[in-house]
Amino acid sequence: MSETENMKHFRPLIRNISLFSYLTEEELGNIFSRAEILKYKKGEKIIYLGDVSPYFYGIIQGSVHVSLRELDGHEVFICTIGKGEVFGESAIFMTEKRTADVTSSEDTVVLRMHRKQMMSFIKDNPQAGNKILMLIVHSLLNKLREANQELAFEKQSVIDLDDLDSLVQDFMSES
Repeated sequence: MSETENMKHFRPLIRNISLFSYLTEEELGNIFSRAEILKYKKGEKIIYLGDVSPYFYGIIQGSVHVSLRELDGHEVFICTIGKGEVFGESAIFMTEKRTADVTSSEDTVVLRMHRKQMMSFIKDNPQAGNKILMLIVHSLLNKLREANQELAFEKQSVIDLDDLDSLVQDFMSES
């Protein structure tokens, strides 16, 4: 992909994306030549829950909201992902349906890379590829840890409510 003037403006900023922070200038150039820069307006959907997509994203500027839709259609906010962070990285390894909606929470610029382009980069640049894979594993493990903590918190909440029910029943029976 040839660099347009607009792309040249963003090229130095990809080093701020966590996955690419340890790459050399040559490796960054190689990544940049395999990726594309996309701009989203505030409120634009980037990823749709249930879609299958072979792309992962790094946020150059702006931020996105991750959310789920309940059965009744109500949207549930999960988290915000900001500048320098990545999302959709599991698309590098799996062809699965997306597990959430991702929407720009402000005007946002992302680097988007197709699975085939990433795999090609890793094969052509094994040392840099190992760095990126280690950072992806680290990122996914952090997300898993956060999800586990959230589940533990929710479970504790349920336990606390059960204790409250027991307390109320004890109080009512003492009358």
